[in-house]
Amino acid sequence: MDVNQAHEECEAVLETIGEAVISERRFFEDVLVGVVGRGHVLLEDVPGTGKTLTARSFADALGLSFSRIQFTPDLLPSDVTGTHIYNERDQTFEFTEGPIFANVVLADEINRAPPKTQAALLEAMEEGQVTVAGETRELPQPFFVIATQNPVEQEGTFPLPEAQVDRFLVKTSMGYPDEAGEVELLQRRASREALSPSVERVFETGHVEALRGVPETVRVDDDLVEYIAALARETRVDGRVEVGVSPRGTQRLFEASRAYATLTGRDFVTPDDIKRVAQPVMAHRLVLTPDATVNDVAKSRVIESVLDSEPVPTVE
Repeated sequence: MDVNQAHEECEAVLETIGEAVISERRFFEDVLVGVVGRGHVLLEDVPGTGKTLTARSFADALGLSFSRIQFTPDLLPSDVTGTHIYNERDQTFEFTEGPIFANVVLADEINRAPPKTQAALLEAMEEGQVTVAGETRELPQPFFVIATQNPVEQEGTFPLPEAQVDRFLVKTSMGYPDEAGEVELLQRRASREALSPSVERVFETGHVEALRGVPETVRVDDDLVEYIAALARETRVDGRVEVGVSPRGTQRLFEASRAYATLTGRDFVTPDDIKRVAQPVMAHRLVLTPDATVNDVAKSRVIESVLDSEPVPTVE
């Protein structure tokens, strides 16, 4: 698959998702960058905006298996990864796969589960495998996690540790639709009998893996590589930031920039590509100082300052 074909197929996916979910195109692009960039996506939004529908719609459009895990305070790691069950007839222990064994996994309200259960996702998200009772098992490929958390209901939640947050390539949100969008939502509901809309399959088997390989062919000039590194370093010296973007985050910004260039149908990255994905890729990786937190400094504002202060290279 070349860049032009990847662009056409990505456009088809975005169009199909837009027929089922009411949101801005920018949000759909953020999620698709996560898919194409071999990463995972964290959605932070109020209930009822369509996070679950978005995850299921992407799975259907991409022709992938889908699994939903409802994270609760009593959820155990084995409830996620699977466990061994004793077979009395054969007198042996058989492994029963958990819901994480799917291509697209929706980790719903991930911050409601205790840290031990949250950590069960770490190996899966980073290595594409899980280890149960000392035995490592490969997860289906491609493997993609869409996690959600609610920013409103804080009681009974366990904030995600920095190591967990850093595993997400993109953090984004849907937000409320505008008036026209909400009217369209009602009109669509009136025109169908089912409670939720359905999405047609766009990709054939194996196309997602081929799509994920396309960004590896996208060129990033040396001055843009230096620009990406400079942006990451700038977050580490900002007085409002206690912990800046990690080297893993720097690499993810590089990968997301190539993925976004793929979405737009170009085989090279521009400064605008980097600036476009900087917010969803970098902001959630920052840990602000106590003073900045008390003063309600937004992480997005820090990234804006970094982008404004760093000279942008000229690409010919």
